[in-house]
This record gives sequence, C-alpha cells and structure tokens, in this order.
Amino acid sequence: MIFVTVGTHEQPFNRLVQYMDQLKEQKKILEEVVIQTGFSTYIPRFCKYETIFSYQEMNKYVEQARIVITHGGPSSFIMALQKGKIPIVVPRQKQFGEHVNDHQLDFARTVAGHYKNILVISDICGLEETILNYENLIKDMTARTESNNESFNKGLEAIINALVKH
Repeated sequence: MIFVTVGTHEQPFNRLVQYMDQLKEQKKILEEVVIQTGFSTYIPRFCKYETIFSYQEMNKYVEQARIVITHGGPSSFIMALQKGKIPIVVPRQKQFGEHVNDHQLDFARTVAGHYKNILVISDICGLEETILNYENLIKDMTARTESNNESFNKGLEAIINALVKH
C-alpha cells in the first residue's frame, strides 16, 4: 500500500493528489493507494481517500504503507522516519498555488542533503520513476532521526559524570 498525505495547509495540493490518481488509473501503480487530501479540490476516482485522518489513523497508515509520500511539512515526513520509513517528499510550491512561498522545497532539499534520509521530488514528473524504483533508491539509506534533546542530555550526562569522577 502507498500512503499519501498532503497535510492540513488550507491551500489545495491538487498536483500531487491528481498525479497519484492518474498513476492508479493508468495501472502504473497496482497496489492500493490511500490519500489524505486535505483542502485539495481534486476528488480521486481510483484511490481510497479521506479529507483528514485522525492522528491514530495516520499512524496506522504510515505503519502499514510500503511507501509513504508526503508534502514538505516536517511533521509528516518525520512521522514516516519515526516509523522506519524513507518518505518520498513532494514539497508544495508557490508557482502552483500550493503555498505562499517555496520554504517546503528549500527545507526538504536541506534535510535531504544533510541527513540523506528522504527522497525529494521537485518535479512531479519524477514521482512515477521514484515509486517504481523505490526499493533500489532506498537500499543504502537509513530512516534515522536525530533528537536535539537526546544529544543535549547525552552531552550533559557526560559532563556530570566527568565532574563526579574528579
């Protein structure tokens, strides 16, 4: 199953929703596709969808999915990483009326460059190939997340242990 989430931003993300529905219609994707459509105005005809899923439902779909495709909002792709999935991230873009600026694209590219744990699609035409070659693309990637709190606590613990020893 492929799970797609466009988040809860009030602008539609028809570009992603419609593209996924077309891949399913053209039988380029044979497995089930479930989409959280948010405020998109395009209604999928070939994919299962809901406007909004509860947090529990989102967790369930992310856990069950072979592939998770998200918009560029950090909460969505971090959820996938926390579940051990390498997400395909399709950032919302200003030029398509999907957001007020291109911060999702900039942020996703920065995360991909730094952590190498997400696949970023800036041109929707590359999404089909990424889905079809997903397993090969992620084989050397790790769905890791780093917690600043955890790093801070480990560092503080090392300082305290060093002080106590002296």
